[in-house]
Amino acid sequence: MTADDLVAACRALAAAGLSPGSSGNASARDGDRILVTPTGSALRRVTPEQISVLATDGTHLGGPAPTKEWAMHVAAYRARPDAFAVVHLHSRAATAVSCLVPSGDDPLPVYTPYRLRMLGRIELVEYAAPGSDALAAGVQEAASRSHCLLLANHGSVVCAPDLVRAVDLCEELEAAAELTLTLRGRDARTLDPAKAWGYVYQK
Repeated sequence: MTADDLVAACRALAAAGLSPGSSGNASARDGDRILVTPTGSALRRVTPEQISVLATDGTHLGGPAPTKEWAMHVAAYRARPDAFAVVHLHSRAATAVSCLVPSGDDPLPVYTPYRLRMLGRIELVEYAAPGSDALAAGVQEAASRSHCLLLANHGSVVCAPDLVRAVDLCEELEAAAELTLTLRGRDARTLDPAKAWGYVYQK
């Protein structure tokens, strides 16, 4: 994957309304390098020349300073060898759900079989300050069990095999969060994950 690919994904996320203001960051793993959006940028206006380059251990190899959340991206890749794209967003619905006390083990109830098939079980990461080592550690632990995470009172993280899939998952996660907000407190039916679908997209 190239810086152009990463910028195209950022533009898609911004066009979908998932990255208000200058919030959110994204990365792609390219061999032994991680391409990541820079600090202080907005996904809607970042350019290929502004992409920061890191080693897989987080060492800054080139480009401008990376997003302050760079350690979280490195941690996600460490936990998920199958991931080649990581996106962190502050989208409205997912962030709202991340602020709610979950009613069960999964912060996003399974209302539809597609919620389960596409997203699997959602992990809620305990709150830690943005950019902190504690947040990176929490993401690494949770990402070892799930490819879709909610960061308490903060936003979301998705890990995917490529950037196209990452954008799709971000949209799916936001739609599931919107459904959760719509149905919360109502007498809505949920599905038994063991019976809702024959398989889960991935853990």
